[in-house]
Amino acid sequence: MAEIKSATRRSGKAVASLVFGLLSFVPLVSILAIVLGHLALSNIRKSAGKLGGGQFAVTGLVFGYLGLLWTGLWGYAFLFYQPFGEGWAPAAGLRTLSSAASLYSATYSNGYPPSLEALGPAEGGTPSCDHAGLLDQILASGLKGGYKFTYVAQMPDQAKWTPSAEAKRHSCTVAGVSAFAVTAEPISPSKGLPSYFVDQTGIIRESKKGPATASSAPISSQY
Repeated sequence: MAEIKSATRRSGKAVASLVFGLLSFVPLVSILAIVLGHLALSNIRKSAGKLGGGQFAVTGLVFGYLGLLWTGLWGYAFLFYQPFGEGWAPAAGLRTLSSAASLYSATYSNGYPPSLEALGPAEGGTPSCDHAGLLDQILASGLKGGYKFTYVAQMPDQAKWTPSAEAKRHSCTVAGVSAFAVTAEPISPSKGLPSYFVDQTGIIRESKKGPATASSAPISSQY
């Protein structure tokens, strides 16, 4: 009597994993390829030979992980190394800095912050006059996305500084300032990227020929 072999059908999850794996250049699709690939292999192992398509699942997993790695590397490079390109990001960074400085002044009654460090992450998680937690660590460091952010404070006479009652309540140890200016300069000027400027007025200015200053042309309010 001829041996009767049980029919083997291909796992639908394995096929779906392969399809999503081939499309893994689209963000998040790679995750679907990975999940379905692992589920397919698990089902195939438990099927006692009734399910096939293991090669499809493995191929989907390979493409899925490659797509996930590509997405992660691209995102990391965009946030930390790539120039901002068309100008919206450095301008947005200056908008954030300007808003943070105004909020600092309103919160601590100590004038504008004396430095970027004063706006940076709070020590121990509790905002204070010296570390207000109004900027993330990257922007507070002054380097982000191919630009260098320089905060210039108009310092008061420290010898004559008398903190207000509100400033004392918030334990301010450094005098705030009456005015400030922030510039955003491309780290690689050779790439022809513009420079930006903002001060306590909140008006962001741009220069495509050299450093931006208070006399440079203002940019569109959309930034």
